Amino acid sequence: MITSPTNDKVKMVRRLQNERRFRAQERVFVVEGDRWLAELVRHQIAPRHLFFTAAWQATHAEILAQLAEFTHHPGLLVNETVMAAMSDTTTPPGVLAVVAIPNLPLPPQPSLLLILDAMNNPGNLGTMLRTAAAAGVDGVLLTPGSVDATNPKVVRGSMGALLRLPVHTLSWAQIAEVVQGMTVWLAAVDAGEVYTAVSWQPPSALIIGSEAGGAGQEAYQVAHGRVTIPMHAATESLNAAVAAAVILFEVRRQRDEGVKG
Repeated sequence: MITSPTNDKVKMVRRLQNERRFRAQERVFVVEGDRWLAELVRHQIAPRHLFFTAAWQATHAEILAQLAEFTHHPGLLVNETVMAAMSDTTTPPGVLAVVAIPNLPLPPQPSLLLILDAMNNPGNLGTMLRTAAAAGVDGVLLTPGSVDATNPKVVRGSMGALLRLPVHTLSWAQIAEVVQGMTVWLAAVDAGEVYTAVSWQPPSALIIGSEAGGAGQEAYQVAHGRVTIPMHAATESLNAAVAAAVILFEVRRQRDEGVKG
């Protein structure tokens, strides 16, 4: 059992939780909690390192047995103090793992992409990744200035979406190449077509800007048009993650029902 917060493995986990550059260098990130462990089992992904408390182990024999079927190491016991030192949450879940950062390619001819411009709020990004996966988005493109997709708060909010959804940070020049042949819509507060009136049947990309600064000039240059969500006059704007969800599930509705808007 690891009992010291100064243990080398504990310090490695802390660095991964805190340092974007270290995660990128090592090509790994940290996941926490039962739901993430279930995702690893579902996708047959062996963690590089697995840590759990005795209390967690006592009530999770089944998932540990499932992990053991494709993982060659049993994991390491840690005490509650060490788990608290490694965890990024105020109430540590009792289990965490270090896993390889997925390198999922975009499909050669994507049908639906979500482009997030300088999305620097990790809670919003995590929610958007989870929403994009649920809506059947083919991939998410992050522009420079966006928060790292393996940031601990993003990871928690994504609820496993990182394992099944291609997420790539690209320059605007690279994004312009990726979206060739697609209709690109920029979500705007006003002065756009109502999102339900747009035909989302053709291959489409949706750009969402950050709440703090909105979409940048490069986004407007790539977009073919603007789309808006009608709101009550007293409401200034929607949360970026909520706006993304509203529009993406309208895309899903139109495509599922075969309608044009």
